[in-house]
Amino acid sequence: MSVGTVRDPHAVTASRKDWLGLVVLAFAVLLISVDATVLDLALPFISEDLAPSSTQLLWIIDVYSFVLAGLLVTMGTLGDRIGRRRLLLIGAVGFGLASLVAAWSSGPEMLIAARVLQGVSGATLVPATLGLIRTMFADPRQRTTAIGVWGAMAGGGAAAGPLVGGWLLEHYWWGSVFLVNLPVMIGLLVLGPLLIPESKDPQPGRFDLVSAGLSMLAMIPLVYAVKETAVHGPGWVLTAIGAGGAAAGWAFVRRQRVLDDPMIDLSLFARPAFSTAVLTNLLSVFALAGVLFFGSQYLQLVLGYRPLEAGLLMLPGTLVSAFASLAAAWLVRRWAPSRVLSIGLVVAAVGAAAMIALRADSGPTAFVVGFVLAGAGVGIALTLTNDLVVSAVEPERAGAASAVSETAYELGVALGVAVLGSVVLAIFRRGMDVSALTADQATVAQGTLGGAVEVAQTLPEDVAADFEVSAQAAFVDGMHVAAGATAVVLVATAVLVARLLRDR
Repeated sequence: MSVGTVRDPHAVTASRKDWLGLVVLAFAVLLISVDATVLDLALPFISEDLAPSSTQLLWIIDVYSFVLAGLLVTMGTLGDRIGRRRLLLIGAVGFGLASLVAAWSSGPEMLIAARVLQGVSGATLVPATLGLIRTMFADPRQRTTAIGVWGAMAGGGAAAGPLVGGWLLEHYWWGSVFLVNLPVMIGLLVLGPLLIPESKDPQPGRFDLVSAGLSMLAMIPLVYAVKETAVHGPGWVLTAIGAGGAAAGWAFVRRQRVLDDPMIDLSLFARPAFSTAVLTNLLSVFALAGVLFFGSQYLQLVLGYRPLEAGLLMLPGTLVSAFASLAAAWLVRRWAPSRVLSIGLVVAAVGAAAMIALRADSGPTAFVVGFVLAGAGVGIALTLTNDLVVSAVEPERAGAASAVSETAYELGVALGVAVLGSVVLAIFRRGMDVSALTADQATVAQGTLGGAVEVAQTLPEDVAADFEVSAQAAFVDGMHVAAGATAVVLVATAVLVARLLRDR
């Protein structure tokens, strides 16, 4: 059955209050998505003010998504038991307080700790929003449209992060990118109880603390091992950490098979629609996050645009991503979801491949075109994959199911930054000419492109020009490899979708 193509004559249509409640939920997920990427443009400012190491800099970006991904399954199941709206409001308070700590961090360690707290709070917000939509919109067509709005905010928020960050950084200090969270969180606390109905599983069963612990012990070590291996290469310690995470994951799966009230109904993964949707969600967001990570640095540090200018160059991709998320609900009423989803992934792959045309001395046209295509494809994928996931379960289990989808989303963001960002940095370090630098200067320059630009400013004019050209060219070479790899991943995913969802 095609997603969103059949109207259930017995389904209760959503009221005006439900649609207003959707607006509140949409702004919540918009803010969470913005926070995943809003720091991209702030990295040079944070580097200058807090002087983090290259590893600390990546952790400032990654740890939010890692913690969020590690807790989503636990929080999704908890919301099914205690009430999704209640968990949503608790998360709003925590997210606001964590944002205050982040804004006034006095060192990289404090900022990393604040991002951890944001991740914990975000894990309560994300599955609650999608789970509430599943129960508020019983009619399949209305639900697909509502999830299209949700997807537009999720994808658009991730892409809008650099724009919001760019405007704030033009007018205020880097901590302001966190303070923008507060008005939305206050609005959620005021309007949520008025417009959003409470929903939970009437017979939730026992909450299993052992499963909750195992899910975190599986996810966090695994993503840490992947990230560190991508940055520093394989090693025995990282292999052991990854193996420990895999062992915890195996124990988690084994426990779910014997529990009367499991956190995750593993039989869902035997359904091609569900499992394919989850994997597609992860890989499509993987691509978008990677493009944003190296793209924002390219515009700012290679082409020399100011933060706001760089954000504005990303605006077309942001708008197209949001429009595509909404258009997906219309497209699947006319064509099979597998066809729409496959075409969307191919469009995103073309966008990634277009970035191979980027040059250190060229204009931004190739990036803007590539980002528009990538945003369009990922926007379609977000709506359809999330609709497939939440439609696969009864409303009482919507929180747990949406948590699986959101775990894939957040893991995709984290891995996109870690893996593709590390590919770019590895090639950047090998390709840059540091023969004219001291050992200390070379260490700083090879950490990040921002570090290389700072070092260039301390060199004699004739040496600085050649070194900066070398650093920028090496960074662009890394972008070419990452863009090509992203295109290959997206095309492979499109083929997988076409085969596994062909008859659905």
